[in-house]
Amino acid sequence: MLEEGVSNGSPSFIYVYMKDYFSRINPTVKGISLAFMATLGMANVYVFSKAALLEVSYFQFQFYWFGFAIIWILPFLFITGIIKKIPKLSRSSRITLVIIGILELGSSTMMFLAIQLAENPTTISFLSNLTPIFVTILGIRFLDERFNAVEAMGIILTIGGVILISYTRDTTIAEFFGKGSGWILVSSIFASASIITAKSRIKDIHPGILTLNRVIFIFIFGVISIIMRQESFHIPGSAAMNMAIGSLLGPFLTGFAQYSALRFIEASRTMIIQSTRSLFVLVGSMIYLSILPEMLQVIGGIITIVGVIILTWGKMRNRKKAGT
Repeated sequence: MLEEGVSNGSPSFIYVYMKDYFSRINPTVKGISLAFMATLGMANVYVFSKAALLEVSYFQFQFYWFGFAIIWILPFLFITGIIKKIPKLSRSSRITLVIIGILELGSSTMMFLAIQLAENPTTISFLSNLTPIFVTILGIRFLDERFNAVEAMGIILTIGGVILISYTRDTTIAEFFGKGSGWILVSSIFASASIITAKSRIKDIHPGILTLNRVIFIFIFGVISIIMRQESFHIPGSAAMNMAIGSLLGPFLTGFAQYSALRFIEASRTMIIQSTRSLFVLVGSMIYLSILPEMLQVIGGIITIVGVIILTWGKMRNRKKAGT
């Protein structure tokens, strides 16, 4: 039943109608659909952010990318009434938001730095498949999850794929970080901690609030950085367009869909779906940026995807045996 007092054709009516429609869908189907939506959105983030970072500085990018994101998110939160939930949050939920905000700041800043430094965003996308490994490790430590031989095989395959992607003769630590590979490793650690923290409190904090929290933290950091460095706020129109589109697909669509998916399916299942984003990044980079990774990197990337699938399958099988 639709809520009374909502006029036909208004944004609120559309939202209430969609909410009523989706409430009838199987929770698992909703979770998988949302995770896939987040995957497509994130794939576009790699492409559009790389295109923008070719024209603007790193801190200009942070300011505009997440500034545009706020413009997309706030109207949605007001229309849906989610914004009214913020004052009602408990003290523990507010503390959780601060922790997640810091973790997301670390994850996002390192990820975009990696994208800026890398020649091809596809390789960074492949390398980000390390995240499920850290999610598994943290899940064992903080969520009392178990570990089995199938998961171990998946982890070994994923790490092997990462080694293939990053391998070059005589690679030094400086080169490892200078080409972005090291930074995406650090980003994956932050992202994993954020996912585990969000999963533990997803019933108390609405995904829309989590999305806004992430964007505000990173936007404030961008504002402070660009002022302290006395950088110009003037940017090319093409870069602004790439960031406007990318922020709609990324911080707004991806962030909201990813957090929402955690309400319906376990974090490990979202990981198996999101690991395939690299294939979409590969296609997007070829079409929009006219660049392709080396064959060794493609092979390594495919191995990481297979590794994540095996890792997640092992985790789900373990839970099925345990009856959870």
